[in-house]
Amino acid sequence: MAELTRRRLLAGAGAGLLGATALSGRVMAEGHRQYRLRAQTNKSETSTQGAMYTRFVELCESLSGGRLLIDLHYSSAIVSDFQTFDAAANGVLDIDMTGASYLTGKDPAFQFIGDVMGGYEDPIQLHAWLDMPEARAIVAPLYGRYNMYCVGLLCPPLESLSSTVPLPGIESLQGWKFRSPPGMESEIFTRLGAAPVVMAFGEVFTAMETGVVSGADAGTLALNRSLGLYDICKYATYPGFHSMPADHVAINLDSWNALPVELQRVIEVAQRAIAFDVIKNVTVDDHRVLTDLADQVTFHDWSEQDRLAFREAALEVWKDWATRSEAADAMVRSHLAFMRQMGLLS
Repeated sequence: MAELTRRRLLAGAGAGLLGATALSGRVMAEGHRQYRLRAQTNKSETSTQGAMYTRFVELCESLSGGRLLIDLHYSSAIVSDFQTFDAAANGVLDIDMTGASYLTGKDPAFQFIGDVMGGYEDPIQLHAWLDMPEARAIVAPLYGRYNMYCVGLLCPPLESLSSTVPLPGIESLQGWKFRSPPGMESEIFTRLGAAPVVMAFGEVFTAMETGVVSGADAGTLALNRSLGLYDICKYATYPGFHSMPADHVAINLDSWNALPVELQRVIEVAQRAIAFDVIKNVTVDDHRVLTDLADQVTFHDWSEQDRLAFREAALEVWKDWATRSEAADAMVRSHLAFMRQMGLLS
């Protein structure tokens, strides 16, 4: 009987050891499993931001030890800019790296993630707002409605207006006809007496040469120079004050939940690193434009009073947008509270 007991004990121990070994093998296999995600941006691979998004992909691979691979498609190669979010939500892609302001047709609240017009003075303030638990409590369910999760934002510094006529201050907006994107921006500038014209960007140069419009809102100084705007426009606003469009890193919620926690952290760390690089690199590029074109372009630095007047006009438009959905109202209230904390509002 004693021998039988010893045999059973030995057999049981052997079975347990084999089971533990098998389980350990499965855990180790899971720990080395490779995940591959598909992403799309509307930026070109050679642009400043496109190069930074390439680095995001490289960081995810290196920080994960090769476990997380992202196939990034540039210049909206898979679907159009405005279809990227839906493609990610439906599983055609996994990650959307375009502008949240493209989604205002789904809910006006997305405007206050994609471009808080007339609000913040630099991208750091916007990132700080999104880091607040109160902000995340609004953003997470908004994205979750569409089976998406917002990891974070990639936001360059404020944009500059380009013009064929001087723009020294807010009074010069009276009657100023310029190319503008549709939506909130057009509403704000109309309130200030300007005449925004919504047109395809490819039509802008001809329109300025023929006097149909006198300027354009396109991007930062560096982007504007790359587009050739300063071949025609000899006036620009800098530092900017009106618009700071942000791309989001938004991922399909099922894809996000399928990732191990450590790989979720990898994406978050990579996003934060690239967010800093975008600010740094675009700021440097803009200052190079200031230096290179100092004798060719007049850069108008608006007074504090004019900047505040623009913000006040923007806030009036915000109030109207806040009535358009519950999420938009919550978003506006959150931004206003944070701006007061930052001393941007009295």
